[in-house]
Amino acid sequence: MTKIHTCHPRDLPEIEPLDMLVVAPHPDDAELGMGGTIAKMVDEGMRVGILDLTTGEPTPNGSEEIRRAETVKATEILNVSWRANAGLINRKLEATLEARQLIASYFRMTRPRWIFAPYWNDAHPDHVAATALIEAARFWAKLSKTDMPGERFHPERMYYYFCIHLRLAIEPAWIVDISEHWQRKQASIEAYHSQFVVGRPTEPISMLDRLHADAIHWGTLIARHYGEPFATKEPLAMNSLRDLI
Repeated sequence: MTKIHTCHPRDLPEIEPLDMLVVAPHPDDAELGMGGTIAKMVDEGMRVGILDLTTGEPTPNGSEEIRRAETVKATEILNVSWRANAGLINRKLEATLEARQLIASYFRMTRPRWIFAPYWNDAHPDHVAATALIEAARFWAKLSKTDMPGERFHPERMYYYFCIHLRLAIEPAWIVDISEHWQRKQASIEAYHSQFVVGRPTEPISMLDRLHADAIHWGTLIARHYGEPFATKEPLAMNSLRDLI
């Protein structure tokens, strides 16, 4: 069974530095926003981790035990290298100094090259707070003369995935082709049965059908079957134009 770490960062077992760390306000946000890209990068040999900030509970049809089992199942489907839960409080997520130090400590212990955070404009207060927290923690991770565990570290890049509760006409900076990984993404989302199946309305369209339509929409814009959109505040750096499609 996949291990979901819940200990303080100072007590984490030593791991090889990650290439990517996806930080999610709740379990399932990483899968919703960029599950296809996670699967794609894993298959390309990258070390990908997920840090969930809260348990996501309470919810109408979930519980701590149910959500933990669903997270394990989704993690095994995506086959990520590492996953942890920071234990912050759902519905009360704030970018406090204490939370900033905690998340910065995770960054110092996992040393990811790239950080992925939720898009900064969202109706869900936890998502907005998470983005502010992650951005501040990225800076704090490089501080010296501190009691945070690990060596000072600054992730090279920070990018943003879309897992929004607003019906926004978004304009992403780029779109990843996930045509070969859509089914893995879909399976990882369906693993959260309590969130996306039980009690969810099916008219005029189910949540799962809407996610499928969204993926087709983004894929159509790049002449592919399925896609996932991303945003950035910092300029993209490229060694070559060969990877453009």
